[in-house]
Amino acid sequence: MKVSRNESRLFLVLMLWAGTALAAGPVERVAPTTLRMPLAPPQYDYELTDAFPGLTFANPMLVTTPPGETNRLFVAERAGRIQVITNLAEPDKTLFLDISSRVSTSGEGGILGLAFHPGYETNRYFFVCYTTTGQYRVRVARFEISPENPNQGLSGSEVILIDQFHEANNHNAGDIHFGPDGYLYVAVGDEGGGNDTYNNAQLIDKDFFAGILRIDVDPREGSLAPNPHPAGSDNYAIPPDNPFVGVESFNGQPVDPEEVRTEFWAVGLRNPFRFSFDPETGRLYCADVGQGAREEVNIIEGGGNYGWAFREGTINGPKVNQAPAGFEGVEPIQDYRRIGATRDARFEGNSVTGGVVYHGDRVPGLKGYYIFADYVSGNIWGLYYDGMEVVDWRHLANEGGIVGFGIDPSNDDVLLADLNSNRIWRLGATTEDEPLPETLADTGAFSDLESLTPEPGIVPYDVNVPFWSDGATKDRWFAVPGLEPVIGFQAEGNWNFPVGTVWIKHFEIEMTNGVPESARRLETRFLARNSLGVHGLTYRWDSEANATLVPEEGMDEELVIYEPDGEVARQQTWHYPARSECAICHTASGGYALGFNTAQLNREHDYDGTPENQLVALSQAGYFDQAVESPHPLRRLAHGADGNFSLEYRVRSYLQANCAQCHLPGGSAPGQWDARITTPLSEAGLVNGALADLKEDEDNRVVVPGDPEHSMLLSRIEALDGTRMPPLGSSVRDEAAIALMTSWINGPLTEYESFEDWQITEFGSNTEPGTGPMEDYDEDGAWNRLEFLTGTDGTDPEDRWGITLEALEDRVEIRFPRKANRGFEVQYLTDFSEGIWLPLPVPGNAFLIAPEDGMGVVEDTGIDESEKYYRVRVFEP
Repeated sequence: MKVSRNESRLFLVLMLWAGTALAAGPVERVAPTTLRMPLAPPQYDYELTDAFPGLTFANPMLVTTPPGETNRLFVAERAGRIQVITNLAEPDKTLFLDISSRVSTSGEGGILGLAFHPGYETNRYFFVCYTTTGQYRVRVARFEISPENPNQGLSGSEVILIDQFHEANNHNAGDIHFGPDGYLYVAVGDEGGGNDTYNNAQLIDKDFFAGILRIDVDPREGSLAPNPHPAGSDNYAIPPDNPFVGVESFNGQPVDPEEVRTEFWAVGLRNPFRFSFDPETGRLYCADVGQGAREEVNIIEGGGNYGWAFREGTINGPKVNQAPAGFEGVEPIQDYRRIGATRDARFEGNSVTGGVVYHGDRVPGLKGYYIFADYVSGNIWGLYYDGMEVVDWRHLANEGGIVGFGIDPSNDDVLLADLNSNRIWRLGATTEDEPLPETLADTGAFSDLESLTPEPGIVPYDVNVPFWSDGATKDRWFAVPGLEPVIGFQAEGNWNFPVGTVWIKHFEIEMTNGVPESARRLETRFLARNSLGVHGLTYRWDSEANATLVPEEGMDEELVIYEPDGEVARQQTWHYPARSECAICHTASGGYALGFNTAQLNREHDYDGTPENQLVALSQAGYFDQAVESPHPLRRLAHGADGNFSLEYRVRSYLQANCAQCHLPGGSAPGQWDARITTPLSEAGLVNGALADLKEDEDNRVVVPGDPEHSMLLSRIEALDGTRMPPLGSSVRDEAAIALMTSWINGPLTEYESFEDWQITEFGSNTEPGTGPMEDYDEDGAWNRLEFLTGTDGTDPEDRWGITLEALEDRVEIRFPRKANRGFEVQYLTDFSEGIWLPLPVPGNAFLIAPEDGMGVVEDTGIDESEKYYRVRVFEP
């Protein structure tokens, strides 16, 4: 016997297994000629129209609406006048405020920002940011609305909050908005010039430049007094959780906490001229105007340093050589090059204008998109950010001079302020190409909707571990176009799918728990593979007869689930996904079709009364680019209730099915842990794994042995708020998964031992000679790594793991001690000169991670009179 690092080898001259050709299987490949599923979403033509024909404005800078209102809109004109549009159905314009005698339009000056206090109906406060005449200053001031006339601002009511002197008359920023927290956020530029002339970009203890401020204008109990500064005042306070309160260092250099401008919420911005809050997610989108190479869009977080002037967008900035060692600024979610630097003029420009996130229903294809523009090139874009990355960036229209965005409160349309044409534009959509099937019957997927009988070429399949879908059960089908395209099969990892592949998933839920007859059809989803990725549609069942296409933006429905005795078991919200949401989970790194891979499909399926392993059946039908003759040694996921597998492997299978599409190297999720089942636990970053956010508790980790409270992976699965994982469309806890993971954390995980831990236990060291993984400390022929995997004593040469063979008349029996929560695969070889070890393709060699120690017995009946050699590979799951 000869032993290696992670496998034991015993060689014996035996008779050779002889394979035979596979016969035709239960699936016959047929072209899905009836299926009518467009490979890409409809393409719309977007256009700008005059939002208020007959109304004129003098250099409009921005449009905004007081919170909660639906029939008024305010337009700030650059020279110092604010107009109010009343009765939006039949709009009329009235002068609301005139402070033109105080406003300078020199350089990039004028009225820059306007925001109404959340409680303006009671306190009548609104706030204006503008540049001043005389000494050039950027001023933030509070005004009041007339108590007699809500359409009249009182110019004499001004109270100055911030009044910052500027050396230059550019890079003023100036946008102001109240956040969801009720605080006022203020954008400030770097004071102008070029290339950070005045050295303001990376300072927090000088003036109010190059960032986003956050101030309490009420002020509230617990808020702090600002540190004295000539540009500040006593007319506001500092929120106590502002990120630079009390700091004593910045960029590795000491700072005096009493000199820090604690107003800062974020820093390292050049000219964040326009920003906005997404009202649904609370995200703060900010467009930062670049110097000479990049324009950028950022998601602003408290305490973030966005890099200017060390960085410009995603490249080095003009002062990169002054950056402290190891400096890592927050990267933009999107940047683009200057005019003439790209080959596509539709995606370039010289001055980004930040926009708004669209949540209306009147413009197809843009639900949830951030709409923004470039002042110089005139390009207007839609960008979809899924919380992790930008998954779509599309060109919509072109109109130079756009300096501000707003929302029409009467219908949620996007409005654009055009400084050059003196108009307010409205973004709309015109024609679409190839319309989507309006009903499920129109898709051509099923010949009988009542029985859900698929048309020829649409093949049913099932998975080992379904994605959690709030208690719904699912049926699944797929189709590959024509007869020639094939799926790129991989034993481990993602498969490759030809363009035109379509997956179909049907959802039903029991309206009375435990009563199958109460099942209600909810929706049937389609996912299509195209050259760029995937796109999806869903159809909501109106009755048992048909289902109708769900709107672009998706929809929610309230369900009431009952117990058999008639008591209400739960109320839940069923979410029908928006089309843009499909790309959030169906990522390239996740393989696009999340449950369509070897580990999920390696199971038996009943094909109209003929049971067969799905991998074999699909291989025999010609769907793969290689033959799959024996599925037994191939990996398969284990359902949470499958007691044949270890508890750890069942947990890891759940994570693979529900989390691995985002949590993997290069995936869209933050953090460092890897949910893929192919990554051994010791390398997955799960056990005591670091977190991107400790949630103010230093004991929190991804998973903590014996400590569910500090295991954030469990907490995220248990949550029903915005921290829930998986994050999309779930309002019901997966109690079985929670119990499974809790049992693992409190049970087997408490005895978890890494190889490094084992080295210390066995040898008292992991650095001394003889203690390495591929060394043999006790000189018994087994490397230390193998002794760790098989549970033998690494210091006792008499305690060793091994295999035995018994050659019988018609078979060979390979026996070996099977260790709990370890993988064992019998392999064979027929020619040492080639040295290709193959998994033994017999049922007894089926993939298994056992829950208990035992004896493994694998029988090989495929023998003849030739030589054959065996070994057993031992591996960590």
